[in-house]
Amino acid sequence: MISVNQVTVSFGGFQLFKDINFLITPRDRIGLVGKNGAGKSTLLKLIVGEMKPTSGGLSIPNDIRIGYLPQQMIIVDGRSVMAETLLAFNETIDLKKEIDKLGKEIAERTDYESDSYTKLISLLADKTDHYNILGGGNIEAQVEQTLTGLGFKRIDFDRPTSEFSGGWRMRIELAKLLLRKPAVLLLDEPTNHLDIESIQWLEEYLSTFPGALLLISHDKAFLDNVTQRTIELSLGVAYDYKVSYSKYVELHRERREQQMAAYRNQQKMIEDTQDFIERFRYKATKAVQVQSRIKQLDRLEIIEVDDEDLTALNIKFPPAPRSGDTVVEAKEVSKSFGNHLIFSGANFSVQRGEKVAFVGRNGEGKTTMSRIIIGELDYTGNTKIGHNVSIGYFAQNQDELLNNSLTVLETIDHVAVGDVRTKMRDILGAFLFRGDDVDKKVGVLSGGERNRLAMAKLMLQPYNLLILDEPTNHLDMRSKDILKEALLKFDGTLIIVSHDREFLNGLVEKVYEFSDGKVKEHLGGIYDFLRRRKLDNLKELERKREEERESEPKSDSDQKQAWLERKEMDKQIRKVVSQLEDVEARIEKIEAEIAGLDAKFANPDPNTPDTSHYEFFSHYQDLKKELNDNMNRWEELSIEVEQLKTKRNQ
Repeated sequence: MISVNQVTVSFGGFQLFKDINFLITPRDRIGLVGKNGAGKSTLLKLIVGEMKPTSGGLSIPNDIRIGYLPQQMIIVDGRSVMAETLLAFNETIDLKKEIDKLGKEIAERTDYESDSYTKLISLLADKTDHYNILGGGNIEAQVEQTLTGLGFKRIDFDRPTSEFSGGWRMRIELAKLLLRKPAVLLLDEPTNHLDIESIQWLEEYLSTFPGALLLISHDKAFLDNVTQRTIELSLGVAYDYKVSYSKYVELHRERREQQMAAYRNQQKMIEDTQDFIERFRYKATKAVQVQSRIKQLDRLEIIEVDDEDLTALNIKFPPAPRSGDTVVEAKEVSKSFGNHLIFSGANFSVQRGEKVAFVGRNGEGKTTMSRIIIGELDYTGNTKIGHNVSIGYFAQNQDELLNNSLTVLETIDHVAVGDVRTKMRDILGAFLFRGDDVDKKVGVLSGGERNRLAMAKLMLQPYNLLILDEPTNHLDMRSKDILKEALLKFDGTLIIVSHDREFLNGLVEKVYEFSDGKVKEHLGGIYDFLRRRKLDNLKELERKREEERESEPKSDSDQKQAWLERKEMDKQIRKVVSQLEDVEARIEKIEAEIAGLDAKFANPDPNTPDTSHYEFFSHYQDLKKELNDNMNRWEELSIEVEQLKTKRNQ
């Protein structure tokens, strides 16, 4: 479907990649991986035509619709969330306008026997069929379902897009992209601004997406759940593995080990052969063997070992000064912005040395609570910071808070004090800012580089409480692994806000869930939290709690109440099933009537009075609309029956 052929990209004297080849076929699920700067985003831009290769080419059919979500987007204000998302259906909306225009024109015509009138009727029928195929009758329902899945509430639909943060506006663009249903989806870090619930919804959506997918992500769990093929870009070379990310990691290691073993064996053989040649070169009795060994070396195909990019962060947090036993304590903490309540009655306590996670949907208060702890926001209730607690805070938009006009070194120099000033270059080197890199302006740094620079600022003094809000955004796999290892070794207390399940796994031993205006404590790690409730989607949490309550032993009165509730549920099911059967009967009747009219369209009766042409077609359109409405109603009732049966059987 899309072929990348011998593509090379160079910038000045630097070669990003050389002669790479691969093919994207229908239904492919490809994860594009590699360290920051390997050329992943550049490759997506080549496919969508935003960039041209230095040499080589791409073969893309003209009729292939490609959907592309870049990391950075230019978004125009002036519309509501719903209106902006409906732009995904411009083709359908324009088609509806054409249908309305044709209908109006037909209503005004009286030349029923003319060829132009017949062509007009035929054109209207074709466009109406096309409109129905595109699902024109339920586009707002599709928009609502997609926006809700990505975390928007219905009250958000009429709000201007300008009221939302960059992360939420990225979701609007993602919703538009998904609703256009392209043949090929190119997604560049789509999970960076999604919470766990929305990531899981996106995973489920992509699992049924009928087209091909090429995905850049540093979320291991997301890649494993979505992709079945992995293309690695490393030092200008593309390696294609027909497996998901975790299996790719194993195969990559095995391939490297086999290459190194074969290379070492061959080098040992070459060395031994050369020693033999040198030792017996001038002995007449060994002349034949020497010549044979020389020819053997000449014919030998030298094993080459793939270059490997071994650059990596070298993070080690300074030792944490000892604090009191209780580091942070919150009692009945509530926070509102105007009339909008974020959470209320929050109670929790974080002890020295604990590593805890704040999780939940975006907008439920994770960042707000972090800012309350560091004293940036007012609130009601009481928070207490323990004895001798010093807080290091990494804000979610930390990279945006950097001064673009300063250099990397100046950024560190402005905040470094005391003896640490003598170690500034060492600290920057640990974060891969070496040599001339320290003189780069912050404004030209990539998202990953800006994140690394912001993280380096936390190294400038010893803290015993780190509050990190989405620290892994824009970091590549290796950098995330090294950051996780450094946090595991950190001997202070950690509060981390993150949507990255794999990053949190094994790092935290307690989870605070922000949901429905409350803060709830869950002991154990992130997968313990999800597995304990058997959740693939956090929306099922309330239903599971109801199951747990119902599983408790019931008294006689409770059993009677349960029986009465089940009886009432059966009554509701019978009622909805009856409605469903009525709708099915109506659908059959309408379809039969439409089939009859279709036959008349194919063989018109010449004796039909002229005045009845318009009434005939108007009736046909009414039937089409009624059929579409009944099909939607049938779908709604079918879902309702299944939901009622599921609820009854719980």
